Amino acid sequence: FVCLFPLQPQLFLSPEPVRPAGILQQNRVFLDFFWDLAKPDQEVRLKAVEDLIQYLRSNNKADELEYTFKRLVDGLAHTRETARPGFSLALGQVLSAFEEVSLQTILNRIKEKHSLQKVKKKLIRNALFGNLFGVLALHQSSRLSKPQVVLGCVQLLQSLSQHRQHLKDLPSKTMMDILTEVTAKLHEVLLSALQTDLASAFSTPEQMQLLLVALQRFPQTLKPKKLKKLLGSTTIINADNIPKLTEVLKKAAHSVKKECVLPAVVLDLLKLSLKEDSFQLFWNKAIVEGMLKQQSGPTHYLSFRLLGSALPLLSVEQLKEVLSGDVMTHYGEHVVSAQKPDRFKLAPEMDTYVSDFLQNCQDSEKQLVVMVAFSSLTNMGYPVVPSVWRVVQHLQPAALQDYVDWLKSMFVQPQLDKLLDFSTRKQKDNQEGKEEKENSIFRLRKWIVSRLTSIIDNHHVKKQEDLVMDVARFVFFHALFSAKKASADVAETKVKLSVPIDEKTRGVLDSAEGAAVNQKRAMGVTADGTMWIYHLVQYAQVLLTQPKSIQSSQPFSPEQRQAWDSMLESVASLKKKSKKDQTAESSAFQQLFLLVGMHLFKDPEELLDIMKDMQSCVDKAQQKTSKKKKKKPEQEHEPEWVEVMVDILLSLLSQPSRHIRQVCKTVFSSICPHVTAAALTAILDVSNTHKVLLCERDDMSDEDGDDSDKDEDDEAEEEDGDEEEDEEEDMEEGEVDQNFRVELMKVLQKQNALVGEDGSSDEDLDDDAMMEMDKKMSVLFSEQKKKTQAKKDEKTKLLKEKTLVRDFKIKVLDLIEVFVARQAGSPLVLSLVEPLLALIDRGMSSGSNQQEQDFLRRAADIFRNQLCRSKVYCKTVGDRQGELHDLLDKMMSKTQKLSDSSVGLYYFSASLYVVKVLRGAPPAADAKEEQTDEKAAENEVCLPQTDRCVTFVSIHPPNQNKQEQQMNRLVAVWDVFPTLKVNMVET
Repeated sequence: FVCLFPLQPQLFLSPEPVRPAGILQQNRVFLDFFWDLAKPDQEVRLKAVEDLIQYLRSNNKADELEYTFKRLVDGLAHTRETARPGFSLALGQVLSAFEEVSLQTILNRIKEKHSLQKVKKKLIRNALFGNLFGVLALHQSSRLSKPQVVLGCVQLLQSLSQHRQHLKDLPSKTMMDILTEVTAKLHEVLLSALQTDLASAFSTPEQMQLLLVALQRFPQTLKPKKLKKLLGSTTIINADNIPKLTEVLKKAAHSVKKECVLPAVVLDLLKLSLKEDSFQLFWNKAIVEGMLKQQSGPTHYLSFRLLGSALPLLSVEQLKEVLSGDVMTHYGEHVVSAQKPDRFKLAPEMDTYVSDFLQNCQDSEKQLVVMVAFSSLTNMGYPVVPSVWRVVQHLQPAALQDYVDWLKSMFVQPQLDKLLDFSTRKQKDNQEGKEEKENSIFRLRKWIVSRLTSIIDNHHVKKQEDLVMDVARFVFFHALFSAKKASADVAETKVKLSVPIDEKTRGVLDSAEGAAVNQKRAMGVTADGTMWIYHLVQYAQVLLTQPKSIQSSQPFSPEQRQAWDSMLESVASLKKKSKKDQTAESSAFQQLFLLVGMHLFKDPEELLDIMKDMQSCVDKAQQKTSKKKKKKPEQEHEPEWVEVMVDILLSLLSQPSRHIRQVCKTVFSSICPHVTAAALTAILDVSNTHKVLLCERDDMSDEDGDDSDKDEDDEAEEEDGDEEEDEEEDMEEGEVDQNFRVELMKVLQKQNALVGEDGSSDEDLDDDAMMEMDKKMSVLFSEQKKKTQAKKDEKTKLLKEKTLVRDFKIKVLDLIEVFVARQAGSPLVLSLVEPLLALIDRGMSSGSNQQEQDFLRRAADIFRNQLCRSKVYCKTVGDRQGELHDLLDKMMSKTQKLSDSSVGLYYFSASLYVVKVLRGAPPAADAKEEQTDEKAAENEVCLPQTDRCVTFVSIHPPNQNKQEQQMNRLVAVWDVFPTLKVNMVET
């Protein structure tokens, strides 16, 4: 600024006052407002508008106001796009604040400043936006009421609408905004100005939208006679105008190809068709026969979006018609084809349309129609909507009940003719009549089962307990029973199956049975405190007591039925005792009994022994005497009841059921205070990865013979992919080839078919000899092929078993995690440190597949985050101090030998944990004086050795060159044990 206007000394030396030299030399603060209006930050622009108006009102200077209008009008065509809205908003607010300023004057100034005839060609785009934002500013002033000004704005916008390459449909939208807010006095004035645009409504979507807005705003002016004069017909939607309307819709579809939205003109036409009572004509002719006849693309997507947007506007009959027509069929085909990668998917948009409709609709009948229609849209029997469709959470209770009833009836009596089923071109070529129908029924039933279980699993769904129990009974009955004849006590027998349930469907039902009672509540109880599974057991008992009406798919043997009855008696006894003294153990035992009893239907042979063990276990638990009483001599070698219960839980965890896994955790949580060292050891033995791997290696070494050492190295690496398998197969084939060669040589020698040592061959074989040799060789090759296949099958079997073992060990970690969380202060927790460290050490030192990595990651999380960092820990070690000090020394020695620093971090965390345990609970402030001499002497012995161990581990980490890691360890020690800082620094 100083460079542009150099200082003149005489101005400062003259005693006369300085004469004003214009706005630029009066107030720098005033000029900064206009700089802020052009900044990209919206908050800064809004603050500048507010401050500018306040400044103009407080100063009230005519020249500043005039300068303001000049700067604001110039800024409307600013080269920076983010600045134009700021100047437009400021101009509108200033005009609103100073009503004495004429809008016509400002409009004339805008036209003159941004005249398209005077501006340079390279600035034509800026001038177009200057005019547009100028009209927007006049509209935002809320003073657009004089006919001459309104007419001038509309005429300016009409001239701008010709430049679509720059402004697109912004002028048309601005005209519609003006139309919606003008008063009735200006109707005639605007109609006279818009006569040309209204008469050409069928030319572009924007002009059609303008006509529709005019019809909404001026119904008294645009009467049928006026429309007849403008358009040649008294209505817009009629048979003669359908071709022209279809072209408008096509243009609208392609205009929003990239935006993926429904143009407003399309929805307004739908509303107009409902008003003119021509909806069927518009839908069938313009949409179905017009838009859907085009190739799949924007026109189809527009039809689908219109279908979703129309749901709240249609009656029940119209909904049934629209949701069972061609638009729905094409939508289903789109959903199926869009499953391929890199395909546009409109299903999420449709989910939003349906969800919004169900959320805002209080009519249960309409909700049911929409849900049934979308569930009936099937591809070869399988609905295109997901079985976990979350829109169901917005259903009214009555609609939800009716929907569940529809699902059940469709399962029992599949009516494929009532479904809106379609097939792709490839599926049509592979259809084979009866088999295809049976497959469609299976696919439909499979989806219905998943749909029912997802409804009761979704806690957002408004449902009653009776509905949940009804679905659970339905799934349980059809999974394990079938009706011979109707029974008054069992509602599921009153409707006969039109198509028998095959084994595949029963498998789906069986897997869904556990989910049917898997409620996310404490111990899975109903409102009255009764367990969900208990209700289901009572229902199962009713089914078993009616053999004349109901048949089980897997009938109980006498021994199994006796086990079932014994389970009911045990549960009844536990319930009776729990009424007097309700305990967590009692509830846990009840649920475990009920669970195992329900699974008797699935695997009775395996669970029969478990049931007997459970009964014995419960009897011992109920008859346990006081801890002070000595055991009888004959009971000294019998395991404790809690050890038997742990063995039962480990056996149950081998079952592939999420419900069993959850219940085992719940039961174990309730018996955690009673767990003994032997029971905990049993759990640790099962989770011992090293022993299992050694057994597997021994099996493989026996199988591979001389190559066992190499195979052990390969298996220790446990590489994913096919390289390892290929190498092993090559090794096996090499060994097989050698043995096979020997056998082959024997056959050839017997037939004298070998070449002699001198190069001469024996006499040629005759035909009979050749045939005999061919037979023997054929047998030899056949046997060799069988041996090769047997080895491959054995290898596959071992891999499957290995996967099952890993999965089982992951489940066993649940019990360890529960014990650490519930019994963190128990001395037994200390016995987990070494086994978990060894497990992590072995897992980190060798490669493994994803499942093994998940297991190790879970074990590491339990060890470090839940054990070592727990605020609750064992504070009384008793006579185990020496053992713990030895453990510290052992971990310190191990740490120095580690090559992997990540493993060293776990050993360091374990060291801190052991130190924390050795130091015991920090004494309270008022209890320090009462500390006994014995305790003080104990601390004197314990603390120095503890300090030395931790100090040594902290300042000698693996990879000693990593100073950052060393510093982090020291800081961690100081955070946990501030009093050790001085001793460690001295050391």
